[in-house]
Amino acid sequence: MDERLKDLMQELGNAINESLSDSDRIATAIGEIKRAGYDVFLVLEATIGFNKRETSDDDEPVAEETSFKSAGRFKWTSQDHKFLKALKIAADEDLRS
Repeated sequence: MDERLKDLMQELGNAINESLSDSDRIATAIGEIKRAGYDVFLVLEATIGFNKRETSDDDEPVAEETSFKSAGRFKWTSQDHKFLKALKIAADEDLRS
């Protein structure tokens, strides 16, 4: 991976981190959990895909097609569903098995 792409990916990671850190809603929710007597740790995982574009004869970018396959299925707990709902992330019903 070239250095420019590494720098851009790092910048994206920093921007995501900063947006979460600056969220009053997240800070409020974490504060409420702490006041209820719990320690809080939050781990989020983001999957980011990208494709290198090729240029055609007329200098128009042409994207290479890449397909991604799921690593597998997992079971949603009621806590998972509540957490996603609190973040306003919809989970398809058929995925919660």
